[in-house]
Amino acid sequence: MKAIIQDRYGSPDVLALKEVDRPAPADGEVLVRVRAATLNARDWHVMRGDPYLARLLMSGLRRPKVPIRGTDFAGEVTAVGPGVTRFRPGDAVYGEADGAFAEYVCAPEGVVDTKPANLTFEQAAALPLAANTALVGLRDRARCGRVSRS
Repeated sequence: MKAIIQDRYGSPDVLALKEVDRPAPADGEVLVRVRAATLNARDWHVMRGDPYLARLLMSGLRRPKVPIRGTDFAGEVTAVGPGVTRFRPGDAVYGEADGAFAEYVCAPEGVVDTKPANLTFEQAAALPLAANTALVGLRDRARCGRVSRS
């Protein structure tokens, strides 16, 4: 399968389209054929390796631990690992997992949900990180949408 690979930190020049092995779902994981993936600030920070402290905590000191970029995706389940009960091959889903900038991504069942029928794959792929960030900002920080009970 094809994937966007990064073997060192830096500018977008460190990214390359390469052929890699298709992942296989482990226990509790689903394999999703990616139909859409979104680009977020998180992807930019991981690509650049900043802030530097994040390398120590999550990404790897000299290069990313997970070489395939991308987090948010939407697509169709093509296989399920042992123990998966919520999804079957053919289900349209969206979710959040490392390695989404590829033709296929494996994700734990708990971070995947059924794609709403009224959304395109592109719209659903924007939900995990971007929409949740907006929700938290508007609802919790700006307090928009709260009903006053006074």
